[in-house]
Amino acid sequence: MFYTGHTDKVFAVAWSPVQAHIIASGGRDKTVQIWNALTGKALYTYEGHHAYVLSLAWSPNGEYLASGDTEGVVVIWHASTGETLQIYHGHVRFVRSIAWSPDGRYIASGGDYGDSTVQVWVPFNGQLLYTHKQQYRIFAVSWSPKNSLLASGSFDGTVHVWNPFTGDNTLIYRGHPGPVYTVAWSPNGTTIASAGQDTTVHLWHASTGSSICTYSGHTQPVKALDWSPDSRYVVSGSDDTTMQVWHAMTGERVSTYEMHRSWIRAVAWSQDGWYVAAASDALVQITPVAVVRG
Repeated sequence: MFYTGHTDKVFAVAWSPVQAHIIASGGRDKTVQIWNALTGKALYTYEGHHAYVLSLAWSPNGEYLASGDTEGVVVIWHASTGETLQIYHGHVRFVRSIAWSPDGRYIASGGDYGDSTVQVWVPFNGQLLYTHKQQYRIFAVSWSPKNSLLASGSFDGTVHVWNPFTGDNTLIYRGHPGPVYTVAWSPNGTTIASAGQDTTVHLWHASTGSSICTYSGHTQPVKALDWSPDSRYVVSGSDDTTMQVWHAMTGERVSTYEMHRSWIRAVAWSQDGWYVAAASDALVQITPVAVVRG
């Protein structure tokens, strides 16, 4: 199924954590849209941004959305009404990534060129708690589902794992020789996947930084990653226009999907494990994934 509700390139896609067939997507048309993945019917369109929407994330309870844009603005809004609850102006520009804490009390947002910070703040009053300034151009942030740690990937080729309230570094992963465009923490909290300009995806232990495997199935930079809900598989989307699914512990490829005509900027695995949404150009495609589901 294709969703064609956007009028320009789509940069962000996220499944609702509580409603199995509901998706949010945002892009260059400055809108965030919520729609039904089974029917393709648009349910709500949020038009509060004045710049391209680069990132979005649902709150863990599925009631709220956070969306970031190229002017550095993050908006918190009610997903069922579209009511704006908070506008956060802490970044200078280009909020490329947003992550809610597992308990829904905090947000981490990452700023790209001209900003180069990860900011941890309270979503409903905008109170800034901590600013991480140790990396250059933040492309990705991911919050551990099991504890109070953040992972952030940047243009300088590093992934930092750190305490979001004190800034203390647990480790710095330097496995990539170039920019890291995407970082994703496994749902079971043990493993981090990172990918970038070098066309590879690295899987490594979140606690030690030691390598598990390196996936080399793509031929161009990898811009998007997500995990299956059971933490057994990873899906990756690339500038080579393919979406690939592979086994997380071995790097063995399970399937390759070549239905896209342009680069893939976002992928998201459904909570029931049956589908992957991928954004390419102005389309979002929902694809059934052929893996054994735990």
